[in-house]
Amino acid sequence: MSDKKADNQLNGAEALVRMLEAHGVRHIFGLCGDTTLPFYDALYRLDHKIEHILTRDERSAAYMADGYARVTKKVGVCEGPSGGGATYILPGLVEAGESSVPILAITSDVGVASRGHYPLTELDQEGLMRPLTKWNAVIPKSDMLPDMVRTAFRKMTTGRPGSAHLGLPIDVQRDPVNPDQIWADPRHETYPAYPMGPDESEIEAALNAILSAKFPIVVCGGGIVLAGGEAEFQTFVESLDIAVATTVSGQGSMAETHPNCVGVVGSNGGVPATREFLEQADLVVFIGCRAGSVTTERWRVPSKSTRIVHIDSDAEVISASYPTEVGVASDARLALAALNRQLALRDARPAGFGGAANVAVTKEKKWSAFRPLAESLDRPIKPERTIAALRAVLDDDAIIVADPGTPCPYVSAYYELRTPGRTLFSNRAHGALGYSMSAAMGAYTGRPDKKVVALMGDGSFGFTCGELETVVRKKMPITFIVFSNSVFGWIKAGQRAGFGERYYSVDFDRSDHAAIASAFGVKSWKVEDPEQLQSVLKQAVEHDGPTLVDVISQPLNEAAAPVSEWIA
Repeated sequence: MSDKKADNQLNGAEALVRMLEAHGVRHIFGLCGDTTLPFYDALYRLDHKIEHILTRDERSAAYMADGYARVTKKVGVCEGPSGGGATYILPGLVEAGESSVPILAITSDVGVASRGHYPLTELDQEGLMRPLTKWNAVIPKSDMLPDMVRTAFRKMTTGRPGSAHLGLPIDVQRDPVNPDQIWADPRHETYPAYPMGPDESEIEAALNAILSAKFPIVVCGGGIVLAGGEAEFQTFVESLDIAVATTVSGQGSMAETHPNCVGVVGSNGGVPATREFLEQADLVVFIGCRAGSVTTERWRVPSKSTRIVHIDSDAEVISASYPTEVGVASDARLALAALNRQLALRDARPAGFGGAANVAVTKEKKWSAFRPLAESLDRPIKPERTIAALRAVLDDDAIIVADPGTPCPYVSAYYELRTPGRTLFSNRAHGALGYSMSAAMGAYTGRPDKKVVALMGDGSFGFTCGELETVVRKKMPITFIVFSNSVFGWIKAGQRAGFGERYYSVDFDRSDHAAIASAFGVKSWKVEDPEQLQSVLKQAVEHDGPTLVDVISQPLNEAAAPVSEWIA
């Protein structure tokens, strides 16, 4: 196949393909529509290196782009048609934007000339997307297309990464574009692009504050992993023997088996032992962390009287919730490198804070409470047993994607990461159900060399199970694990804890998820006996095609989930 025009003139649809290719895009997730026909035709006719993956829902396309971006450090790209397609793609843009993940959504649109004349699927796409993306535009003329694509990639990858949207009217897809305008800055293919370093005086002030504390603790958000600062962070931690805790998004900042890492703190994934640990700190260093409501248990831990040092690439989060003694506006990797240089220049090396010894005591409390639950033979199967069995059968570099309902607190608290880097993630910014199945497909597309596992409740399964057809069609050897308890468990647990067990409209009938998956062509198991669970999981993860394990699980309202408001 070749370009159709002898004079090398491009139309807008062809120019978009060439601009995406110039920015290193190799995969697009999306769903077809009438107003997208010129773009699809260009993808068909032109020689290029882009694979289009047809999805069954625009929400799924956006979540696939999100999962892809998280594991590749490249921009994830999704597309959908005008009208309903543009509205369906929104949830993924919102989650990615708040999670500092760059995904580009391209939605085709009605012709510019037909606006105001009531064409089918007319919608104010720019107005719809404006408050929900880092950058957003509907392209009004074809000759503006290359520059707007470059702007989208520049906005998504620089500063705090985020999502972007481009509206592509059908007449803009057909109109001419000068091929000389097809170029891209290769730095915008990955993120963070052009990271900004710290002011050295702020680094010195931050280090002085840390060294003046008796027992400081670092709390990591996702910024260290986003910046690729894991090695610099480990050097910093070990130089000071300082204690480390993470948020759910910050998991992977260092191995959770490292003697200085206590694991996740906060209201989702934290446990009483880790809360007590954080309460001991006389100074907290937030790194790449917004110190939001979940991390701090609604700004109670640490207390507002605790001394704070805050390092973040987004200066707006510093001092937003806590009085801050020292703020450092910087990419996390560059800030940590500067801290390490400052430490190396000090005449007297610090004696260390005894972080590892204190962490060891807290970890023993945490795991001694976990072990009896993980070894329980009770039916329905306790979620702790599922997490322990999964940890036993998966390699350390496997990628796990968890939905925010039943799986998230358990996997965050108890699936101990043995290596640094992003191998476990959840959509914690907005917590929409139906994320993990699709995001796992994006993760596999980006990292086909890794085993990918998706964890979800049965409520989440119902949102996106149609994508099992996509999994089978694309031969993705992903393992899906369903915590099956026939309830929207998070809400029912909240009704138990805060509303006198007045359960209302949260229970639904049990589905046979294994049979459903089997009908799509997925090899599946249903497990009710806890003693069979590990062997079945082992078979599932070792199978060379897509698999699903339906685990009949204890509901959250009856469980000892690591969620602080329920424990209280």
